[in-house]
Amino acid sequence: MLASLTAAAASSLIAIVTQDQAALRAAPKDSAQQQVVLWQGDSLEIRGERMDYLQVYDHRRERAGFIKASQVRLIRMDPDDAPDSFAVIRFLRDTPDAEALGISYTAAYLKAAPANQIGAEVFDALGCMAERLARRSTNLPSQSGTNTKPAKQIETSIAAHLEVASYYGVQFKSFERKGRIQLCYDGEAFRRVLAMNASSEQKARAALALTRPECIDPATRPLEKLAIDNWRADILDRVDTNNLPEFLKNRIKMRKASVWSSIAYQRGRKNENVQAAGNRALLELASVNKEELTDEDKQSYADAGVRVGTARWAAELAINKKSNLQIITSPGDTGETCVQLIDTARDAKTPLAKRCTYSVVWLASARANAHNTALTLAVQPLDTWRELWLFHQTSAGWVIDVLPPANTDPNLGYVEFAGWVPASNKMLVAREAKVDGVFKRRFEVINMDTLQTENGADQPSSLSLFYKWQDPMWKLQTVSLR
Repeated sequence: MLASLTAAAASSLIAIVTQDQAALRAAPKDSAQQQVVLWQGDSLEIRGERMDYLQVYDHRRERAGFIKASQVRLIRMDPDDAPDSFAVIRFLRDTPDAEALGISYTAAYLKAAPANQIGAEVFDALGCMAERLARRSTNLPSQSGTNTKPAKQIETSIAAHLEVASYYGVQFKSFERKGRIQLCYDGEAFRRVLAMNASSEQKARAALALTRPECIDPATRPLEKLAIDNWRADILDRVDTNNLPEFLKNRIKMRKASVWSSIAYQRGRKNENVQAAGNRALLELASVNKEELTDEDKQSYADAGVRVGTARWAAELAINKKSNLQIITSPGDTGETCVQLIDTARDAKTPLAKRCTYSVVWLASARANAHNTALTLAVQPLDTWRELWLFHQTSAGWVIDVLPPANTDPNLGYVEFAGWVPASNKMLVAREAKVDGVFKRRFEVINMDTLQTENGADQPSSLSLFYKWQDPMWKLQTVSLR
């Protein structure tokens, strides 16, 4: 990337376009034919001056022409002028919609500045601008809400800004996620920050940018996903959080909690020791200072909470309970686990019910009611989605029903057993899920015969039946009450 950036600004004096849709014309007249449309951040070689126009050459498009002098800024590429470019970079670094212009100034600075004066700050700024540009391209609807331009014009300008950034060697990766294209910066500038003598805040920003969960390709294979998660955990652990502002500490802790919950699930798939990963996820989530959460971070905290809640059973050891109903597992087809419900007081060799799955089965979650007519089991098919299996006795025999976290496509959520209602066919469950971009948490009374929700509330205290019969162990272990 550095070679591409410096090569792009090779002359001693260049012109950087500061306006979108600037015209490169065939002659120094407003009425002259338009050769090409230029965008902010485009750099031009200066070859002369005619009236209020500059005669320039666009190396990216290999076109010569004239552009109004008011639509560009002249940048000298001498070492003595590098601080001027750096001052502009500091200004543009957090300026919305000016990412391409900031990247262009960064290219000029890297060309002009002596190597021994180039520090981590310029790469931190470059990474922040590139990442913001990628976010803008992915979240076009949110941009149109704060911009008076038509949506089509916004899309055109962002596409052009991406081309400008790519010309300077800034690379992006893209993949499809839920019918939409997710664009992410490849993070090379942030990797440079981590390798340099950077401040704690700069390294924290770099680590957070490099470990974004939405920038992991959904098509990544399980073994590759575990390797990526281990790398993400290592990057985050390298950040010294002692001197960070409290809000930035929170962001690192929330990201660690999310990463370790994913590692716990991946280890569960491989039948490895998962308890350490599960405990680490819970510890990181518990250490978040909720009093110092910004409005933006409240969403991130909810996201981390659901991810940790999804894999929280990884932190619990399976123990023998005083119940005749027991869950045993056996290997099925390759990668498959067969779950069997047995009654130890009767014929333990003949299962009451059996079902095979490719999901992770958390044996520590098994809970039977007092009459041994029902049992629940947490089963996790994805690292961000956990279901509840309900084994219950009916007039037709034992059946297995599955309760999902929400009535949507698997995305982010979990549902868990929270208690039995004595002398009834009812049980208590807690659900947390992200539905249409909104986090929802519900505590419900479920009819086991129909699996319908008879009553529900946002807080256990608002539901008398739930508040009275909630399981003490559930209340002790759940993260839904955080």
